[in-house]
Amino acid sequence: MKPNIGKRLFQYALTSKAGFIAALIALAIGVAAELAGPFIAKTMIDDHMLAIEKPFYETTSVDGTVSFAGTHFKREDRFEPGEAKGREARILQVGKSFVFVDGSVQVADGNRSFANGTLTVTRGSDTFRYEAKALTADELYSFYKPEMPGIFQLIGWYCFFLVVSIFAEFGKTYWLQSSANKVIQKLRLDLYAHIQRLPVYFFDNLPAGKVVSRVTNDTEAVKDLFVAVLSNFTSGIVTMTGVYVALFLLDFRLGLISLFIVPLLILWIVLYRKVATRYNTIIRSRLSEINAIINESIQGMSIIRVFRHQKQTQTEFEELNDDYMKHQNKMLNLNAFTSHNLVNVLRNLAFAVVLWYFGSKALGTTDSAISLGVLYAFVDVLGRLFQPMTGMVNQLAVLDTSIVSSGRVFELMDETGEPVTDGTMPRYKGKVAFDDVSFAYKKDDVLKHISFTAQPGQTVALVGHTGSGKSSIINLLFRFYDPQKGTITIDGTPVKEIPKQWLRHHMGIVLQDPYLFTGTVASNVSLGDSRITREQVDKALHDVGADKLLAHLPQGFDEPVIEKGSTLSAGQRQLISFARALAFDPAILILDEATANIDTETEALIQSALEVLKKGRTTFIIAHRLSTIRSADQILVLHRGEIVERGSHEELMAHGGRYFQMYQLQSGTVGTDAASSPAQDGLLGGKDTVAAMATVSGKSDNRSSSSASQKASSGQSGPGLVGGNA
Repeated sequence: MKPNIGKRLFQYALTSKAGFIAALIALAIGVAAELAGPFIAKTMIDDHMLAIEKPFYETTSVDGTVSFAGTHFKREDRFEPGEAKGREARILQVGKSFVFVDGSVQVADGNRSFANGTLTVTRGSDTFRYEAKALTADELYSFYKPEMPGIFQLIGWYCFFLVVSIFAEFGKTYWLQSSANKVIQKLRLDLYAHIQRLPVYFFDNLPAGKVVSRVTNDTEAVKDLFVAVLSNFTSGIVTMTGVYVALFLLDFRLGLISLFIVPLLILWIVLYRKVATRYNTIIRSRLSEINAIINESIQGMSIIRVFRHQKQTQTEFEELNDDYMKHQNKMLNLNAFTSHNLVNVLRNLAFAVVLWYFGSKALGTTDSAISLGVLYAFVDVLGRLFQPMTGMVNQLAVLDTSIVSSGRVFELMDETGEPVTDGTMPRYKGKVAFDDVSFAYKKDDVLKHISFTAQPGQTVALVGHTGSGKSSIINLLFRFYDPQKGTITIDGTPVKEIPKQWLRHHMGIVLQDPYLFTGTVASNVSLGDSRITREQVDKALHDVGADKLLAHLPQGFDEPVIEKGSTLSAGQRQLISFARALAFDPAILILDEATANIDTETEALIQSALEVLKKGRTTFIIAHRLSTIRSADQILVLHRGEIVERGSHEELMAHGGRYFQMYQLQSGTVGTDAASSPAQDGLLGGKDTVAAMATVSGKSDNRSSSSASQKASSGQSGPGLVGGNA
């Protein structure tokens, strides 16, 4: 994990530190409760079940004693200090039976046999014989009876710790997952908010599907880091720490021998991540590309069908999908080879070392290195060591995926965004001035020495062929980009001195293909802005004449609208966008060929709505139908990024230049009127004239993908199309 990624993830975890701390406390309690089991079993075996072979002594007391053959016996470790002891007696196991020896036993460890009332103990070359009596089941139980209260008490403690571990596991899971959900919620909100602040040009080269993948798939993978990985690794580390403490408490030598597992596990995690990170980086990238192509295919489904492009699109998708599956299989092979195999090797190796070192010494000799109870508890505890280890190893793939996804999320969040300035500014009058403005998206200037002034309330039309720079002027006005040379002012104030959110707050745009959001007709007008009342929404729709085209809708202005408003006609969508602009009452309004896709019958209604819309505000019109801008106060004719003509419709027609030829070409009178206009001679000739005229109806300049209309339509300039704080 890169230090920067780990540090930033830790900072996000601190936002829910109370929940994570509670989960860790519950985890520690749960681990301690679980590890209590082997210690209870050890005590039960060594102090109660096998302790019956300890020496018994005759006593006169009755409490806690064994009554056998009319005599009371008590185990040696149950005598109080200074309490008198009588003759010694022993209970020894021979095979599956037990015998009673009335007297001391010098040597009890060795091979035992019993026949004809004689107990024989053989150790090496020495043989020891004792008089003994075989015990019946009832007689044997009488010696075990004093141990039963202690055994039942230990069983009670075991059940208690079991209940504690159950509640601790519940608390750990609940607090950990709820805290992880809060962290991911904040991460997604921060990521989405940062996307809203990214400059418009950032999205020119990044498909929408890839952005969506970062916000959804990658953040979900980060969530797995806090839920599955953090849970398994934290519990694994705590459990392993507790296990090693238990091992050292049981036997110091056992603990030291078992330590070799830790460096092997750490080494394996490091080596695994070096390989897995390479695969996961490709996997996440391919998944992002798959999302992008799916999004692009859905958006352009009609074009794909019309041009029968299904096969090529499917081939492209299959290539990406096959590459994704290929690297997924590589990860699968890596995980299959490393997960359980690694744990099994370590487990078998650990048990082999323990059995080799201690096994031969724990089989009944007097020099037993450890007791049977300790050996049992050790094997139990050591087995518990590999449970969290298995969980940790199995989560290595998720860990690496999460780290790669975190890097992709933070990479997007590290992109430089536009500063956000709270508050707003008074509505400006709308005087717009470009003073010797030059601008280039990359190297070549697309705007050259542009100068003009739009007075408050004036209508300025931008006319020109594709790539002439019309949309670039709008991009600069919205401050999607800033010019390299020259100054743009609004009411005399340079736009660079005005925060972008404040500037766009009093701007609006109506697109050639308006964008509608999922909701209702009314919500698409107000865009959820609390400043716009329902009465204002209804009035705006009535003023632009939308009620006439929307009257047939079953629910009127509350009619549901799906994404992009695909169930509405072009005219209906356009009128809704007009009402939206009118409701927000912008000081500066941009109309991006608002009537280009409207039928002739609806165009009259649209033109009437336009007149309502333009009142009292400075309006810029990107025009392709020159008949729609005849009433403009100022028409700017652009050619290759320069203003070549300017003036009113009448002035430009009288001039007989480019605008004149464009207008004549569209009106179908170029063959007669054009010939009678000497002013046009030499302006455009031959093939150049045809080429220029053929591109009049184009829709974009040489950065059409970055046009203000496209960006505003996706909601990147505040609340969609008009106003807001983008």
